Amino acid sequence: MKREILTTNDGSTTIHLPDWDESYHSKHGAIQEAYHVFIKNGLSLFDGKQVTILEIGFGTGLNTFITYLEAKKTNQIIDYVGVEAYPVLFDEALKMNYVSELNATDATEIFSKMHQSSWEEEHFISSNFSLTKRKQFFQDISDENVFDLIYFDAFGFRVQPELWSLEIFKKMYKALKSNGVLVTYACRGSIKRAMLECGFKVQKLPGAPGKREMLRATKI
Repeated sequence: MKREILTTNDGSTTIHLPDWDESYHSKHGAIQEAYHVFIKNGLSLFDGKQVTILEIGFGTGLNTFITYLEAKKTNQIIDYVGVEAYPVLFDEALKMNYVSELNATDATEIFSKMHQSSWEEEHFISSNFSLTKRKQFFQDISDENVFDLIYFDAFGFRVQPELWSLEIFKKMYKALKSNGVLVTYACRGSIKRAMLECGFKVQKLPGAPGKREMLRATKI
């Protein structure tokens, strides 16, 4: 499938798939969306506590890198697991301008290390941040009561509705610890209903720039 690099409205880049008219991040602003959805409405709930995170869609590594930068500020301990069925090539990842756009040139090697590290193994990216990348289809996730927080960042419902199904959200519910939280940029009625059927408590929240609403689900 053809792939191209696009610059989003906040100046940060993303990978665009023209055959699907779908991008890895919001065209309204890749970095803005990541901060709004996953940090402001996800990680910030844990207020410096040790946290175990599952990312559904490791992709370009943007969410991972931003989480690392946030954790570095307070030395928050993060155990991060990124799941990706079709990994981005290292050369492609290097074309992303996240290091410069985030004013994080001192972490250039960290971003590279995140993409160069081997799959299926835990790597200590820093003294307080560990990363495990799993090359895995989301349907094959079988963790139970492991994660405090899930970043659900799959491709959109329009192109891959099967990733937003009741079956998938049942797996997410099982993977979370009690009172664990799932955050996603999406806010479709069928997605909310699937979450509710699993047993989640679901909140609609203001969306990132360019999107009216997003969802946050809590395991109760």
